[in-house]
Amino acid sequence: MAKQHFFFKLNPPRPTFATDMNDAERGLMLAHAQYLQGHFNAGRVLIYGPVMAGEGPFGMAVFEVENEAEARSIADNDPTIMSKLHTYTLCPMRVGAAQGPKT
Repeated sequence: MAKQHFFFKLNPPRPTFATDMNDAERGLMLAHAQYLQGHFNAGRVLIYGPVMAGEGPFGMAVFEVENEAEARSIADNDPTIMSKLHTYTLCPMRVGAAQGPKT
């Protein structure tokens, strides 16, 4: 069966979060980055990183997984979600094309 893709939006607790997080929040964000990097290395995440939106930055990722349950499991087990620091939005998507960075 073909892999499915999901857009994951990590919703911060406040619009200013990227510039005023405290030490505990910074630690959770480090754990979050390491967590997503592990899924990236395993091939379950195609891309991830912060989006510098005018109304406030947020995190994003594109999951490449077997089904929605697997995508939700990745999202639900993110350290920032488990700690209730962030919430998330998960949407099915179709990847028209993807390309890695040029070196």
